[in-house]
Amino acid sequence: MSVKEKLLEFMYEKAYSPMLEEELMNIFDISKKEKEDFSNLLDDMVKEGVVIRTRKKRYGATERMGLIIGRLQVHQRGYGFIISDRPEIEDAFVPANFMNGAMNNDRVIARVSEVNSETKKSEGEIIRILERANKEIVGIYEDSRNFGFVVPDDPRINSDIFIPKSEMNNAKEGYKVVCEITKWPESRRNPEGRIVEVIGHKDDVGTDILSIMKKYKLTPDFSQNIKAEVNKISNEVEEEEKLNRVDLRDIPMVTIDGADAKDLDDAISLERLSNGNYKLGVHIADVTHYVREGMALDKEAIERGTSVYLVDRVIPMLPPELSNGICSLNPQVDRLTLSIFMEIDNNGKVVDHKIVEGLININERMVYEDVSDVLEKDDKDLKEKYSNLVSMFKMMKDLCLILRKRRENRGAIDFDFPEAKVILDENGKPVDIKKYDRRIANRIIEEFMLVCNETVAENFYWQNTPFVYRVHEDPSLEKLEDFNKFIHNFGYHLKGLNSEVHPKALQELLEKISGTKEERVINTLMLRSLKKARYAGENLGHFGLAAQYYCHFTSPIRRYPDLQIHRIIKESINGKLNNKRLQQLSSIVPNTAEQSSDRERVADEAERETVDLKKSEYMTERIGEVYEGIVSGVTSFGMFVELDNTIEGLVRLSSLVDDYYIYDSENHILMGERTKKQYRMGDIVNIKVSRVDIAKREIDFVLSEQ
Repeated sequence: MSVKEKLLEFMYEKAYSPMLEEELMNIFDISKKEKEDFSNLLDDMVKEGVVIRTRKKRYGATERMGLIIGRLQVHQRGYGFIISDRPEIEDAFVPANFMNGAMNNDRVIARVSEVNSETKKSEGEIIRILERANKEIVGIYEDSRNFGFVVPDDPRINSDIFIPKSEMNNAKEGYKVVCEITKWPESRRNPEGRIVEVIGHKDDVGTDILSIMKKYKLTPDFSQNIKAEVNKISNEVEEEEKLNRVDLRDIPMVTIDGADAKDLDDAISLERLSNGNYKLGVHIADVTHYVREGMALDKEAIERGTSVYLVDRVIPMLPPELSNGICSLNPQVDRLTLSIFMEIDNNGKVVDHKIVEGLININERMVYEDVSDVLEKDDKDLKEKYSNLVSMFKMMKDLCLILRKRRENRGAIDFDFPEAKVILDENGKPVDIKKYDRRIANRIIEEFMLVCNETVAENFYWQNTPFVYRVHEDPSLEKLEDFNKFIHNFGYHLKGLNSEVHPKALQELLEKISGTKEERVINTLMLRSLKKARYAGENLGHFGLAAQYYCHFTSPIRRYPDLQIHRIIKESINGKLNNKRLQQLSSIVPNTAEQSSDRERVADEAERETVDLKKSEYMTERIGEVYEGIVSGVTSFGMFVELDNTIEGLVRLSSLVDDYYIYDSENHILMGERTKKQYRMGDIVNIKVSRVDIAKREIDFVLSEQ
């Protein structure tokens, strides 16, 4: 344990009260020679925000002194929440007038003043900004005679940026720009900036997606030194390397992916053993053979953290020459893998497994639709085309159902949210929006990847090796109690709320509501009551999957945690995990986990924003049209209605003209004062599209009955 970690552990002890530097030096037995280093360490910890120095020059852990440190998430209405660095500490609410110049995503320290009796949330005031997140802002430039200003695209940045005449850089009215902040906001003063890039007119084709990419700093291009490294990598497997591998080329295997996927990182093989058990092989692209620790490629990959799948393009974690080329498990060519073979009994239990560095040659590149049509529709043409594989597909289905039943029995929660697929024409214009089908082939791959990820995580947990886990902590009892109150309105309740809630209680509820009109709404609120899954250097279990051990092993082309653990696994297989390397990994792993979690959050936001943009664009041509939808949210300012194609719009309270409606926050209901007419989540309503604001991604509906 480092001196820093020991210091923090000491300061978090209950008996600790803030101490002077000299007192800490005595306790930690710091010599005069080490005094300067120790002072610098304390200064660094103060700058980082984990330690506070009081006016009397005493040091204490920030969150033991009525303060909270974390990332600020601002709502477009001006208030915000601080998401603490320490997962066990609840978020703190920050009213708009206590922001004190902080902006969305800044890392801040706040003084926690009180617990609000209504919201039951800690309330705080920001007292210090540790790190600014928004050094550059993307927005629309608006011109004035003597100055200009930029209206940010991000509604969570509540103030326009003032641009002096000398810093306009030829920007014109109505153009999307990138502006660099030169003066940060203060409580009563807007930020100032200068234009560093003009993207294009806001109505030009392509400017919209480009602006989102700039906003999230997503770069499709790779630097020259990375291209130079890629050029040295052969686009075929070297003959010499083939000799170091377990040759698996005689085993029949396939990839099953979406029709438009180009980065294929997992292949499947399956056979029945003489003892009646299944032998499942999951073969994952051996990206670490090409992307070595310390290479510019590796540094760029961790910087990106993940591939980002925008509505019209992919921003890859690795250059396409690797992600779509030598690393991708394309058919009928030799490829290197990290392969895991699992022996699974007829109850779905993994009774044995082995991980090897493999050499494979895929028989067929299958797509979800074709495999599903063979298994669900008994498609004769496809059965004839893939006659040599049909029996394996049927076996895959059998094993998938066994694995799924085992997961259900232990209580895994399976949210079946429909995802939107946006169909664009050649100009990027949305022509259709429909739900992704989650058919049997999708479920086969899901189950096989889940069992593989669990097996790998459990193996390395018991090896006591530094590892990157995928964790999902237990939900807070308070949030579940609020959720339980809500579902009570529909006649449901959660079992076992007095003690720790087991995921099985939530799974049983999902089974009860399946097929009901309130299913989507309860699903959504249940998801909001749970914590967000993240990466961690310690195994904390996965509540949603009801799994004790879980990691991400199966997508090293597009996720950095998978790449990192492949490295650890290969070093373990080859006996290279000596004490020095284990110590090194102990410091690498937590940083990988934190960076990967951050980058995943950015990718999710960017992906969601491009989808919302195209949904808004799609609805601009449907103003006046009538649709049936379900009430998906009720608020003090109206109700949200979701259509069958996953598009959501707002019916504003002001548009309900047949009565004066009052919001009942406890029961999530809008009730007419005179008529007692109610609108609640889960109600089916007919709406008419009344207004669309593409820039704000807002869609307004009115009830067509009115």
